[in-house]
Amino acid sequence: MTPEPGIVDGHGPDATHPPGPDLRRLVDAVRLVTDQVVRTAAPPEVLARAAAAVEEAAALLEPQTPPWAPSVPALPFGDLQPHDYFPFSPMIGFYNPLAPPVLLEVDGVEVRGNATIGSAYEGPPGCVYGGVIAALFDELLGVANITSGVGAMTGTLTIKYRSPTPLLTPLTFAARTNSIEGRKVFTSGTLHAGDRLCAEADGIFIQVEQSRFVQHAQDHGARDPGARDPGSSSPGEAP
Repeated sequence: MTPEPGIVDGHGPDATHPPGPDLRRLVDAVRLVTDQVVRTAAPPEVLARAAAAVEEAAALLEPQTPPWAPSVPALPFGDLQPHDYFPFSPMIGFYNPLAPPVLLEVDGVEVRGNATIGSAYEGPPGCVYGGVIAALFDELLGVANITSGVGAMTGTLTIKYRSPTPLLTPLTFAARTNSIEGRKVFTSGTLHAGDRLCAEADGIFIQVEQSRFVQHAQDHGARDPGARDPGSSSPGEAP
């Protein structure tokens, strides 16, 4: 099995045990359980049995879980497909159960996405939480920049919520890089439910050389070697 491109020395599997269908199956199972937990009407005895099963899974995985380390892209971004950029992203990662089930593809100069977002991401009744929408836009616009050959960090992100974004409804995203002025990259995106516009995003991103990402990851790992990820916060920071 060939290692998944895009991750070395990271918090995901290494070249010996790269991401693959078995990890994807586990991720999908955890995502399903998460959706069920926020909607369950199970009695206490069933909840106790389910908790024991999850605890058993955690105990099984613990000996095979190395200390956290920053993830570093292994290949130039231009050589990768959208989901390969961030395989463990909490927004689009195929191998992160926190990520909503978003499927991205490159369509000419645009990045397009499709998703049906479930109850674990509910904000207003029957609607996707606005913060989740903002985070998805942040990632999607970043992927659009990478697809255009521009590595950039978010400077500002403006979201305009045009209408409620419904849960359990096919949604479509689109994003593109519009212009570059010096180190600033201007990118925009839209979110629709059918023909209805739900939200728009405009971002200004700041170009950062790839070597700075790598150096930052190395410095971060050196400051905190062997650190355990507590599982409750997002690792990393802007270089």
